[in-house]
Amino acid sequence: MLTERHDFHGAATEIFSYAWAMPKLVLAYSGGLDTTTAIKWLNVEQGYDVIALNIDVGKSREQPVVESRAIAAGALKVRVIDAKEDFLRYFAFPALAAGAIYQDAYPLATALARPLLAKLLVDVAHEEGADAVAHGCTGKGNDQVRFDVGIQTLDAKLKIVAPTRENAMPRDFQIDYLKKHGIDIPWGDKGPFSIDENLWGRSCEAGVLEDPWAEPPPEAYEWTRSPEDAPSTPAYIEIGYQHGMPITLDGQEISPLAIVTHLNDLGGLHGVGRIDHIEDRLVGIKSREIYESPAAVILHAAHRALEGMSLSKQQIKLKKYVAQEYAELIYNGLWFSAHHQDIAAYVASTQRHVSGTIRLRLQRGSATVVGRKADESLYDRGLATYDSGDTYDQTAAIGFINIWGLQTRTQARQQLLTPGADTLRIAMPKEDLT
Repeated sequence: MLTERHDFHGAATEIFSYAWAMPKLVLAYSGGLDTTTAIKWLNVEQGYDVIALNIDVGKSREQPVVESRAIAAGALKVRVIDAKEDFLRYFAFPALAAGAIYQDAYPLATALARPLLAKLLVDVAHEEGADAVAHGCTGKGNDQVRFDVGIQTLDAKLKIVAPTRENAMPRDFQIDYLKKHGIDIPWGDKGPFSIDENLWGRSCEAGVLEDPWAEPPPEAYEWTRSPEDAPSTPAYIEIGYQHGMPITLDGQEISPLAIVTHLNDLGGLHGVGRIDHIEDRLVGIKSREIYESPAAVILHAAHRALEGMSLSKQQIKLKKYVAQEYAELIYNGLWFSAHHQDIAAYVASTQRHVSGTIRLRLQRGSATVVGRKADESLYDRGLATYDSGDTYDQTAAIGFINIWGLQTRTQARQQLLTPGADTLRIAMPKEDLT
């Protein structure tokens, strides 16, 4: 905007000077090279005062240096929000209750963090009076969709700037660009992989992993031991749930952050949580991803076991489909949609009676459920047992079978029997079915 100054010196003529105030922009700032370069680029090349917003969802290796790096790169202000508990309580744990795992493999760690980041990005833009927001996504990944769709849904008036997507800036160019502007940060050896981390999981891609025939090298993993190197003696844990949400560990009620942190450490020690997956990205690319998600894998296994005790056969059947749909809407960036609200309401209803305790054995890469207790269990030992305490009326089975088989007997008589024949002959494979 224009600011007007009036200088009066006796009878001198009024002098007007105009100064242009740069528009504000809030950047989702990770502390890495891409977004550090973005601060300087947005300031110098595009004329923005940049507010660097770092949202701490745990496990980021850049976390200790985000403020100093952002200031060194020329940020007008740095804001750091500790969102670890909110991330788990309002994003990861609802997805856990839904059973949301993308393509039966990926627990959605990165995908779950993006709507939280988009929401806080918009909130801070409003608080700071910013005209635009920015992120460091490329044009090939899923995160650009999650950011853009989330931001546009929450505030369609905010301009979205994506320097990495809009300007091809390889790593060496970015380092030289920062040096040119007096910013010489010792980035160190990034290594051959592209990595994203938060409390719910670590993703690793690129480098040798782009060859789907190649076995992942040991350096692709950081959170988990190789199962061969894990302790031979198993660890036993008990996880307590209330309405589908984990609330206790070994009988002690603790915070979501404490539960997930402990399970990441213990599961990683025992080699639990390694996932090697060929994944269908939203943008139409198949990519090879290595994930490490010890806590998520353990908590999902325990939750499925508790649902097996607490939900009816029909509920379990439908919920499998809903879980798949829920996972896809998260992956596809549709968190802030009416579709999500509808599915979340159904999931919450299914979890009303999903409370109890699951015991697991962690050993050399596996998390095996070995004990189950549900507060409102549908498992009735009197009905299930073959011992003397059996309460099941076995004579009732005869009438049930007669009614259950009525439809097949009727269809066989009316449609499948050869005219004049008394018995049905079913053709074996390769036989003439006529």
